[in-house]
Amino acid sequence: MIYHLFEALKDYDIPGQGLITYLSFRAIIAAVLSMMIALFAGKKIIRALQRKQIGETIRDLGLEGQLSKKGTPTMGGIIIIVAVLGTALLICDLTNIYAILLILTTVWCGAIGLRDDYIKVFKHNKDGMSAKTKLALQIALGLVIGITVWQSDKIVVREKAVPDRHTEVAGKTVTEGQVLSANTLKLKDRVVSTDNTENVNMVKSTKTTIPFVSSHEFDYRDLTPFRGAWNWYFKWLIYVLMIVVVITACSNGTNLTDGMDGLAAGTSTIVGVVLGILAWLSGNLIDSSYLNIMYIPGSGEVAVFMSAFVGALVGFLWYNSYPAQVFMGDTGSLTIGGIIGVCAVLIRKELLLPLLCGIFLVESLSVIMQRGWFKYTKKKYGEGRRIFKMAPLHHHFQKEGIPARIQSPARAIPEAKIVTRFWIIGIILGVATLALLKIR
Repeated sequence: MIYHLFEALKDYDIPGQGLITYLSFRAIIAAVLSMMIALFAGKKIIRALQRKQIGETIRDLGLEGQLSKKGTPTMGGIIIIVAVLGTALLICDLTNIYAILLILTTVWCGAIGLRDDYIKVFKHNKDGMSAKTKLALQIALGLVIGITVWQSDKIVVREKAVPDRHTEVAGKTVTEGQVLSANTLKLKDRVVSTDNTENVNMVKSTKTTIPFVSSHEFDYRDLTPFRGAWNWYFKWLIYVLMIVVVITACSNGTNLTDGMDGLAAGTSTIVGVVLGILAWLSGNLIDSSYLNIMYIPGSGEVAVFMSAFVGALVGFLWYNSYPAQVFMGDTGSLTIGGIIGVCAVLIRKELLLPLLCGIFLVESLSVIMQRGWFKYTKKKYGEGRRIFKMAPLHHHFQKEGIPARIQSPARAIPEAKIVTRFWIIGIILGVATLALLKIR
């Protein structure tokens, strides 16, 4: 709203008005504002949850310090949602298709998580919403995002992000291959393309970014066995299905990681920072050209939204760090995962998620492996056996005892140390993901 207010008053000479046109300025303001909202609104929301006696029900699983968390307010994800949405509505360009889809994702996933937590807390059903219903709603969101990416004329890519003869940067015409000066680079977030339709190669594409190849691109069209018109339909079908899988997997992966104080929020903050940087690079003509990745017009607005996302998570961590004053619940974890998945899809970086979100991936795989092996051994030997002491993986390190197949210290590792080590791993994965952009 603030962005549109300044746009409406652009004919008036208001000091500092031009700053709102800079993505860098809006990204900084979004991060600070979102964090402040989370900090100040968070205290009131936590008190409200305490008055309503919305506390976490804890089952005794033999984990160190587990029972001391009984009664801690849950549904704290409301803090994140309020901070992200409040900031996005004030700072983002609400006519931008990417901002609209991310706002929709926040509301949609927040509603799913809120309903799930409501059933657990107020209806005293520890299972919450049925797994099929939750999955169906997540798939529905994926289909909405996928079909929009397919059909919207505002979601296009420029396959070769090389400034050509008609590109104007900071008021100067830049020819193809021209070396840009340091002064020009300082103003690169004000790039204005004046290409005419003959020179602009903006296309609807199913291409995405992938490392280890010279072009840094992979086209889902290569997965189709057809040619001609059938090829066109099937490549979009594959792409939409991939979008559904990514969004659903990210949402559930984050949900499984939410089991220790600050674990999900901290690792998601790292992922959010990296995705924000990638969105910035993809939405900038010069940076995307330098890194040889596709230029996505308008995706710079994703960087502004992700700044608000990171700010909200940092503000929430103030209350969620060990020992937690509030848990995010499914309200927060499903929302965080949904935003991460949709952001990666919109900036065509979804194939980098297995590395960037390696923590979420391993947590999910640990649950799948544990359940699969337990069912297999129970059927074969009449007695269920486990690979890990407990799943998801973070609880494996928190529980005493040595399982038959995974050797690890018998003594439990303190929760705060586990969380910190997972954060360190998350930082390493984030740096590695950014480094892949220069590896061909």
